[in-house]
Amino acid sequence: MKHKPNFKSNYNNRQKKNHQTDNYGQAVRVNGLSVSVRDNDINYALRKFKKKVQESGLLQELREREFYTKPSEANKKAKAAARSRWLKKQRSEGPTKPSSKYKR
Repeated sequence: MKHKPNFKSNYNNRQKKNHQTDNYGQAVRVNGLSVSVRDNDINYALRKFKKKVQESGLLQELREREFYTKPSEANKKAKAAARSRWLKKQRSEGPTKPSSKYKR
């Protein structure tokens, strides 16, 4: 006889992770990014939230998905980005020394 998995306990564990309590002890479901405000310091919380949004890449993805880009356009953009990365790497390495084979 096979063991029957207990899906209910896994669901409850997952559910507890996304819950926080409000000031009255009520469970509040939190989805996505969140920042708690401590000592009424909203400026600090706003800075932290902006940093989290920036690190998650949420706004960049939103801008990319705002309009449809054809696959050919996406390939062209990726190729241009790769070329610019390569040129930046070449600039940072500086001029290359000629090999001893071509020295006189």
